[in-house]
Amino acid sequence: MMVDSVAEPILRVEQLTKRFPGVVALRDVSFDLRPGEIHALCGENGAGKSTLIKALSGIHPHGSYDGRFFIHDEEAVFHSVSDAEHVGIAVIYQELALVDQMSVAENIALGAEPTRNGLIDWDLVYSEALHLLSDFHIDVDPVARVCDLGTGKQQLVEIVKGLRKRSRILILDEPTAALTESEVAALMAILRNLRQQGIACIYISHKLDEVFAISDRITVLRDGQVVSTCNTAETNPSEVIKNMVARDIKNLFPRRPTEPGDVLLRVEGLNACDDDGHQVLHDIAFEVRKGQVLGIGGLMGSGRSETLLCLFGGWGRRIGGQVELNGKPFAPIIPRDAIASGLVLVSEDRKRYGLILDQSIGFNLSLSSLETLTRGFIDRSAEVARNREVVKSLRIKAPSLESTVQSLSGGNQQKVVIGKALLAKPDVIFLDEPTRGIDVAAKLEVYELINQLTDEGKAVVLISSELPELLGMSDRIIMMAEGRIAGEFRRDEATEETLLAAAIRVTTKDRGKAAS
Repeated sequence: MMVDSVAEPILRVEQLTKRFPGVVALRDVSFDLRPGEIHALCGENGAGKSTLIKALSGIHPHGSYDGRFFIHDEEAVFHSVSDAEHVGIAVIYQELALVDQMSVAENIALGAEPTRNGLIDWDLVYSEALHLLSDFHIDVDPVARVCDLGTGKQQLVEIVKGLRKRSRILILDEPTAALTESEVAALMAILRNLRQQGIACIYISHKLDEVFAISDRITVLRDGQVVSTCNTAETNPSEVIKNMVARDIKNLFPRRPTEPGDVLLRVEGLNACDDDGHQVLHDIAFEVRKGQVLGIGGLMGSGRSETLLCLFGGWGRRIGGQVELNGKPFAPIIPRDAIASGLVLVSEDRKRYGLILDQSIGFNLSLSSLETLTRGFIDRSAEVARNREVVKSLRIKAPSLESTVQSLSGGNQQKVVIGKALLAKPDVIFLDEPTRGIDVAAKLEVYELINQLTDEGKAVVLISSELPELLGMSDRIIMMAEGRIAGEFRRDEATEETLLAAAIRVTTKDRGKAAS
């Protein structure tokens, strides 16, 4: 189905303005969505995307904003989320709204369970779920508990849950942040199928390759205002980025070359098993030097994160191999041991493992380095002075150190996690997906920080699922597959094709052995 460029919009927003105390989050925003269209919404964190969604979905009720919006030319007056759902708007947030201990089928039907004789018709609950999952080619058992699924499968279940309500407008907020490549492909196929059925979609993502692959039009927000709306085929990523940040970005990956020094971390023949005794890591070997960025890539489940967590003392049990940090044997039992020895980890899930969301910025910054501030009691004046310097140097945007971390944008939350790690004065920094879910400008600040760390002679190990990021910011790259090293490449010899081929080749070879 081709999107009809002259069709009457299914959704029309007129001069929407939303104010918070001291802040105008949206200013005269006008926007429309056509039947069967995938309309991408782009912008930096804090540009107004989330505020717009909350107005459209009834979280910000009618009367709390100026302006109007219409569904099929009828003014929408939403006082709650259920009002929006009633007219066919479904929102799938990055933070999933599933009940962990309930089954997939129960979650899909939650809030709209079919009944018979006044009781829930459980046979129909499970048969409907099976039918929906099959329709969208999602390989998930409807009987399985949600907590037993990976994050990617949970995201797909959330989408099916939204579609079960016969939604005509689907809003997706960073839907692929935690998906594997195969799950992203499955989601894209689902969205194209929905487009054929005339269902309209607002697609929010910082991943411009996905935006250009799936969207029909792109609207860019900046500082709460619409900067541009254009057909995807008539623009390019550079133009979209320029509109997002109000300046030309000449180099998305500004890696400064450095002269590598002595080896800081050496890993030889690392083998490790999980808590159930199953071996996950097999003969992992690499080294990283002063002033160097070692990139680690691989498909989801390849053992990348487990490798860093094992070395950090946060996962698994070593069953073989030698590790040296600064020329000395290194075998931390718990993360505190690693931090004390000069190695820190910025984990891939900042909200779950990196931050205490309801605590202040200052509280979070100090967590990994309290011992340096303590002489019987915490030296509060020294703590505040030091934390203010970190906020200034990392350009963390917040009213004060006492602001809660959960009130910050994703990019500023990530800076707090990194700042907390750097306050421990490490020699080696593990960065696991450090730019996941943050905007282009925040990514550039992370990249510049990586340059600064290597300029200071520190070693950085960078995990990324984005191959352009690995290629652009690494001096050397190793690819992993099924807990093994699949290949090692210098920056000048690596391409996206060679990196991906290495991981797939090892995976295919090992599966072939297993089959025989």
